[in-house]
Amino acid sequence: MANRGLTNAILSVSALGTPPFQTLDPFLFCVYHKDAYPAGNPSMEAPRIGNGADFDPTAPYRMYHGNKIPGFPQHPHRGFETITATMEGIIDHTDSKGNGGRYGDGDLQWMTAGKGVVHGEMFPLVNQEKGNPTRFFQIWLNLPSSHKMVEPSFKMHWSEDINKIVREDGATLTLFVGSYKGALSSDPPPSSWASDRSNDVGVFHVTLPPGSKVRVPPSEAPGANRTLYMIEGSQGVVDGREFSDRIYAVVDAGKELELRNDGGGKTEFLVLQGRPIGEPVVQHGPFVMNTQEEIQQAFRDYQNTRFGGWPWEMDDMVFPVDKGRFAFFDGKESVPGEGGKEEL
Repeated sequence: MANRGLTNAILSVSALGTPPFQTLDPFLFCVYHKDAYPAGNPSMEAPRIGNGADFDPTAPYRMYHGNKIPGFPQHPHRGFETITATMEGIIDHTDSKGNGGRYGDGDLQWMTAGKGVVHGEMFPLVNQEKGNPTRFFQIWLNLPSSHKMVEPSFKMHWSEDINKIVREDGATLTLFVGSYKGALSSDPPPSSWASDRSNDVGVFHVTLPPGSKVRVPPSEAPGANRTLYMIEGSQGVVDGREFSDRIYAVVDAGKELELRNDGGGKTEFLVLQGRPIGEPVVQHGPFVMNTQEEIQQAFRDYQNTRFGGWPWEMDDMVFPVDKGRFAFFDGKESVPGEGGKEEL
């Protein structure tokens, strides 16, 4: 790391390390999944590696908790939301409400766990003639106490409808969540902390080819938190400070943030921001509540009800190999539409 002059926006910086990454309120959890899955067989399976709880960061790919197909078979959540923002690869979603879907390659899925839901996230290897590289972020966004016990739901934001800001120098900012210089993301679920635009919740994916830059304006929410993750590349300049390693930084959300790539190769950043909820957080595994008593109740409720049970024939449910991208929610199926890009 080299410092070219003083910085105004950076409050602290450290090595990124292995996921899950550090986050600030209103976020709870952030993982960057990157797996070089091989070509699949007719059952969309990968050659087995690992030991059934596979998170080895040095491996070319991970099975996670999957047995033959990589992924996360059915598991419960309560009290927060998952935001799954994809760049490459396919994810199959199923849940205890009978909803399902296949998405990826730029789509975003937003699930409100609320009072309790069981879901599965599997990564079927749909390509049999070539590899199945997968890259995506999974981010947990907290729910305020007034919304922790809302009914579960999910929304699919298709890549065709996601604003991708493109600069003349080749820099791009994918507006997964929030607003950027007048451009807006698709609407969050109604019970989300992000549904109130004054909370200025943002999830931005910035890609910088050599010689390009992006400026992220100050947050409009007083007291907002903003964190920065350099996830790809060996050369990045953050508010005038040069980094050659992947970093995690806390930055002043009240100041403009300039991100540059002055060197060779592509550099990528993730930016998370939002006004904090400011309530106690008690987490135990897949449950996030405000008190220890609420956590204990969550475990009792799950043991007694299984949050509605599991209506699918397999714990690691996937859809047929030739099934395209789709979302099935509340008895209705939808597929991607048309969209476009906006210029800065």
